[in-house]
Amino acid sequence: MNSTTAVLADAERMRCADREWLSLALMQSRNLTLAWIALFERDDGAPTTAPAGLEPAWWLAGRAAWWQERWIARNLQRTRGDAGDAGRAPLASIELHADGWWSEAPTSGRGAALPPPRFDATRAYLAETLDITLDLLRGADESDDQLHLYRAALFNEDALQGRFVALAQARRLGAATTLLPERRLLAPGAPLGFAAQRWLLGSPQGGYVPVNEQWGHDEAVPEFEIDAQAITWAQYAEFVEDGGYDEPGWWGGAGWDWLQRMGRRTPRDVEQLRHGVLLRRFGRLQRAPAVEPATMLAWHEADAWCRWAGRRLPTELEWELAAACGLSRGFVWGEVPEWVAGHARPWPGGPALSFTSEALRVQRGVAWFEPRRLAHPKGRRFVVAEADEGFGGFRSCAI
Repeated sequence: MNSTTAVLADAERMRCADREWLSLALMQSRNLTLAWIALFERDDGAPTTAPAGLEPAWWLAGRAAWWQERWIARNLQRTRGDAGDAGRAPLASIELHADGWWSEAPTSGRGAALPPPRFDATRAYLAETLDITLDLLRGADESDDQLHLYRAALFNEDALQGRFVALAQARRLGAATTLLPERRLLAPGAPLGFAAQRWLLGSPQGGYVPVNEQWGHDEAVPEFEIDAQAITWAQYAEFVEDGGYDEPGWWGGAGWDWLQRMGRRTPRDVEQLRHGVLLRRFGRLQRAPAVEPATMLAWHEADAWCRWAGRRLPTELEWELAAACGLSRGFVWGEVPEWVAGHARPWPGGPALSFTSEALRVQRGVAWFEPRRLAHPKGRRFVVAEADEGFGGFRSCAI
């Protein structure tokens, strides 16, 4: 890894990136977005629809460009950063139908009823909006306020890459593997113990801080033991072989209802778990290594395994402390987004969040294919408990 690549992959440094590094990272992220839509365009006539719960590729790509244009080029208060008036009407878009196409996801039911754009029109919009963004970035100063929306635009586009991968998996798009990095698998180590202490949960002010990490606050952490790595296929297969999907006692009420509604006997896209794990990845049937983290799991499946094993999901506090302080002791993360205990909620002292609810759970960490600059120990994402298309996995703690 050369020095430029190392900086662009550094989660802490890129949250405080200056104009030069932001420019390079924005171009890097946009190039990957363009590679994804080129791949989807070649796929079987490029259908404009997507499997239930997933947005189509044309929308994911255009959304990145629309967000940049709406909050940077069209926003007269962009130099105020997070303090700008979000309710103020923006300038007109360079694309007549941009707001109708990309302000709301097609899956929300609230978007305008417009025919989707062609891929070449989406590509042109992606190119033109990035040019405008980079031109405006050159005129910004190096303050956090003036760079806030550029950093946010990078964070948002990077986060779309995981959704492209989930869509490729659901569409069984074999060519997706050409855009994914190689995986590095390690044999699981022994669980790690952490002494009781205090920890700053959430992020302090300074640089770019995603809204669901605002703000850092001190909390007491009781003594705990946590797995060094995410639960593997070998470990999860034991649960299935022991009849885990047949026993209501391992599942909460909502989890059992989901399981019966879905008719599941194994995790999503798994063809066989007994005598070796056989799964369908991007349309290709393959045998998964026993030490590979189990993925494509809903929160309910992670919770059921923990009940069966006599363990529990870690709290956000435990996971964050271990991820930040346990690397030298063998705590491995960044292979899969990991389900944790608790519901989506704002941190004390932070802004009210419009996207919290009892239906949303929390994932920590990132998948192996996501940009490394997203791999921040304080990062958190809110996901529906039933979602199993995003390569989610988990680890456990002692009760």
